[in-house]
Amino acid sequence: MKLTSAALLVLSTIAVPALAQDLPDLAGREVVIVTENAYPPLQFLDKDGAAVGWEYDAMVEIAKRLNITVKYENISWDAMIPAVSEGQFDMGMTGITIKDERKEKVDFSDPYMRSEMLMIVRGDETRFTDAASFAAIPELLVSAQPGTSPFYAAIYNILDGNEENPRVIKFETFGAGLEALKAGDVDLTLSDSTAANGYVAASDGKLKIIGEPLASEDFGFIFPKGSDLVAPMNAAIASMKADGTLDGLNQKWFVEYKMGE
Repeated sequence: MKLTSAALLVLSTIAVPALAQDLPDLAGREVVIVTENAYPPLQFLDKDGAAVGWEYDAMVEIAKRLNITVKYENISWDAMIPAVSEGQFDMGMTGITIKDERKEKVDFSDPYMRSEMLMIVRGDETRFTDAASFAAIPELLVSAQPGTSPFYAAIYNILDGNEENPRVIKFETFGAGLEALKAGDVDLTLSDSTAANGYVAASDGKLKIIGEPLASEDFGFIFPKGSDLVAPMNAAIASMKADGTLDGLNQKWFVEYKMGE
């Protein structure tokens, strides 16, 4: 099933607690946020090299509501959770799926978005049409970043549960795996619907989505354990849900924005 923009818009927000009467005032406090800039349309570098995306726009609004000053740093995905856990940064954002095992290392905000795991293939792919038919052809390969939701979806939702399965070709970044797919070095890559629909829309038919969604996931911001930023962030997320701000961001980035332009 290929998700339409309208369907994605419905899926991409979830209920959050009701808006409190007053939001906390953090008196201009500096908050250092680490991100990857490789997960469109949540956060990425546009054609001019500027860091943009849904999460950046959300943080502009959160900064106004909580009276904070935001500073950004960049880091690879595999280093992000350990770095935030160790207190190197105040907060992390890159479409991070809320998982119980990650909660042992970091604290999560309330979910700000729900997405689904989709299968991306080349536009001319005819050998398989879903997870079962992919799994049935042993020479087919899937790309994934180790430790990510797409990696575990490939292992457990498509293949045999063996995390060392040689059919999963590991890449440091999602972008590298996507380029391998385009080049024919792998036959499938997985991504949540936020990124998948953006890349497919920008591919001029060179990519497509096949099969049913493999799983759904909730996204949250991460913080060092015990961070006093969690409650204010949750209050801001709730207020943005209540007044339609999140809906506006979804409209901008999932419906109106065209990747590659």
